[in-house]
Amino acid sequence: MSTILKARYSEGIIKPLEPVWFEEGKELVVTIEEEASRGAKQRFEQSAGSWRGLIDEGFLDEIYIARMLSQKEITI
Repeated sequence: MSTILKARYSEGIIKPLEPVWFEEGKELVVTIEEEASRGAKQRFEQSAGSWRGLIDEGFLDEIYIARMLSQKEITI
């Protein structure tokens, strides 16, 4: 079972920011990912759609054909 849980690191301890339901003493495997900074998230959101209007139909056709060929190679 996998759960995503927001936490804060403070004074050498990782503290959950929401209630947990694990048994006391239960051993867990923890994967830690840093949350993107507000600036990075804002830049990502601002770039959404920036390619719109720059891609011609021929390029889209090439992508479609390449995908079809790669699927055929996998299923054969």
